[in-house]
Amino acid sequence: MSELDIYSRQNFGNSVGFGHRAALVLVDFTNGFNDPALFGGGNIDAAVKRTVGLLAAFRERHLPVVFTRVVYAADGSDASLFTRKAPGLRMLTEDHPAGAIVPELAPIAGEYMVRKTQASAFFGTGLAPWLIQQGADTVVVTGATTSGCVRATVVDALGYNFRPIVVRDCVGDRAIGPHEANLFDMAQKYADVLDRDDVIAALGAAV
Repeated sequence: MSELDIYSRQNFGNSVGFGHRAALVLVDFTNGFNDPALFGGGNIDAAVKRTVGLLAAFRERHLPVVFTRVVYAADGSDASLFTRKAPGLRMLTEDHPAGAIVPELAPIAGEYMVRKTQASAFFGTGLAPWLIQQGADTVVVTGATTSGCVRATVVDALGYNFRPIVVRDCVGDRAIGPHEANLFDMAQKYADVLDRDDVIAALGAAV
């Protein structure tokens, strides 16, 4: 029996589908997470490049767009146990170049910026109320890393009853094994996992 058969027998892997209005959440697509010498590597740069067209599709349809950044105080006063596991994260202060959004995906006016100190974009932030204010019931999630901040954001999105859609070719990880394992697991328990072009087609069908 394959792994997929096990989940299928237990009736996992059902679809959450798209709701009435989708928001795009770009998780930590920053210079540092796109730099193999810092926090990147693997297929993250490829995911950045695939996300350019998806971001354009959301902007063309005037749908909500959210960016997230890891941002710690320069004096380390808000550093947490998360930074005990990964001390290098403490360099990601407000003005450090590694914490800036990659140039290919630069935010524009009207797009929401989440500054976070934990993995999830929802933990201790105003993201959930902002999405409700925008009338969004679906979150299309891209970013890095698949096994870390993307997964944490997806799990919390489901907990808030937003419909999570993970874009398979627009998320990346520094190592491919965790990337693939977490895509599989999220597809079975927490989200729909779709290719970018299928997401864009679904947005067009909803217009």
